[in-house]
Amino acid sequence: MENLEKQFPQFIGTEAEPPRVARYAVNEAMIRNWVEAHDDNNPIYVDADAARATGRRGVVCPPAMISTWVMSGYRRYREVQQLRKDGAVEDFSYSRLLALLDGAGYTSVVATNVEQEYFAELSPGDQVTAHFTIESISPFKQTGLGHGCFITLFKNYVDAAGKTLVEERFRLLRFNPDTQEVPA
Repeated sequence: MENLEKQFPQFIGTEAEPPRVARYAVNEAMIRNWVEAHDDNNPIYVDADAARATGRRGVVCPPAMISTWVMSGYRRYREVQQLRKDGAVEDFSYSRLLALLDGAGYTSVVATNVEQEYFAELSPGDQVTAHFTIESISPFKQTGLGHGCFITLFKNYVDAAGKTLVEERFRLLRFNPDTQEVPA
């Protein structure tokens, strides 16, 4: 484990994976689905007149929805799981880090928290791209789920012109499920 931790600095500050370009432009249908799922009744998300009454050109996207635009979808998820199962490692930093942790038994993951800072509103038609950096990796520690380390990904979401829309810190725990302490 100590040898594993010694390898962490080579990942910190590196581009985690290639920029993730949204598969779809921001659109009213997805916004409507999202606000209905969250029971968010703010009219500026679904009513153009209400949005214009606040000085906007039309409806806007809920800011917390930012990560949904760059989700890679289930096909990519299944592809990544198959690569892991086959022991294949994609040629980018985050894949190499996860393969290293997988090989040492740290195969489980849970998201722990997300911090977002908003710089601009999104409107239908906008195109989002996310740039991921591995910001930090904690030393190993014992948690309620098992022994593991916390990985913080810094995500910079930009529009088609490269203007920052949102900055996000996404922290996850990568742990070995076989090391969970059982209460006495």
